[in-house]
Amino acid sequence: MTEVALIAVHGMGETPPDYADDLMAGLRTRLGALAPQVVMRSVYYQGILHDNQRLVWERTAASGQVRYEALRKFVLYGLGDAAGLENRKEIPGSVYEQAQGEIATTLLSAHAARPGMPVVFIAQSLGCQVLSSYIYDAQKAAAGRPVSAGIWRNIDAWASTALGRALTASERVFLGGGTCAALVTTGCNIPIFVAAHKEMHIIPIAPPTSLFQWINYYDPDDILGWPLQPLSRGYRELVEDRPINASGGAADLLLRSWNPLSHNNYWDDDAVLDAVTAMLRRLAA
Repeated sequence: MTEVALIAVHGMGETPPDYADDLMAGLRTRLGALAPQVVMRSVYYQGILHDNQRLVWERTAASGQVRYEALRKFVLYGLGDAAGLENRKEIPGSVYEQAQGEIATTLLSAHAARPGMPVVFIAQSLGCQVLSSYIYDAQKAAAGRPVSAGIWRNIDAWASTALGRALTASERVFLGGGTCAALVTTGCNIPIFVAAHKEMHIIPIAPPTSLFQWINYYDPDDILGWPLQPLSRGYRELVEDRPINASGGAADLLLRSWNPLSHNNYWDDDAVLDAVTAMLRRLAA
C-alpha cells in the first residue's frame, strides 16, 4: 500500500513539544481505516530559542520596571523567534542552521519509515517562513547555486556531524523536499519577511513535484496571517489563498474567531482539517 508522510511545523511563541498531538489525532479520526498509512511527524525548533528567551524574560520581570507583562512576554517570545532566526543566520551554528537541522532530522525519521513516499507539510505562522526558507535553500543547493546560510550551505558537512555518515541519494532528495506533494500554510507571515524587497526579488519555492499543491489559509481578522498571492507573480501562480473564519468551535467563535486571537485557531478549524485529510487520502489511496 502507498504511504504518505505528514510533517507539521509550529509557529512563533512558547510552544510545547507535543503541539501537534491534537492535530494529528483529529486527522487520524478523519482518515479512519487509512490512518495507518500516514506517517506523522512534527518538527520542534522552539527548544533552540526558548531557554535564552526565558532567561531574558525572568531578568526583565524580576526588575519590576516594565508594564503589560503578558503582552511583553508575547512580543519577546513571538517576535523574538522571528528576529532570532534571521539575525546572524550566516554564522556557523546559528539558530537558523539549528532549526533547519531539526527539519532535516524529522524528515529523516519519516524517510526511515518508507523512503521516497510523498510528503504533505502543514506549517503555522513563523513555521511557514522557516519551512519555505529550508526548501528554498535545498533547491538552490540542488541546482548548484551557492547557499549563504543553514545546513544546505554544506549538507554533506551537516550529515557528517549530525549523523556520522554520508546521506544516501534517496535521503538527500527526501530531505530537500523532493517528494513534497502538498503544502498547507496557516496564519502565514512570509510577507513580513519579504515585503520590503522589490517584487522581482520575491521568489517562492519551485514546485517540488508535479503533484504539488500549496493552499494558504488566512483569517482576515488575524494580523499575523496573510494572503500570499499579492506578493508577486510567482506566488500568484503557485499558491491558492483561502480566507476563512478560523474557529475551533462555538466558544472560539465567540471569543477569538473575530479578532487577532484567531491566529491560534487554524489547526482546530474543520476547513483546514478537511483539506489536509483530503490531500492525505488522495496520496495514500
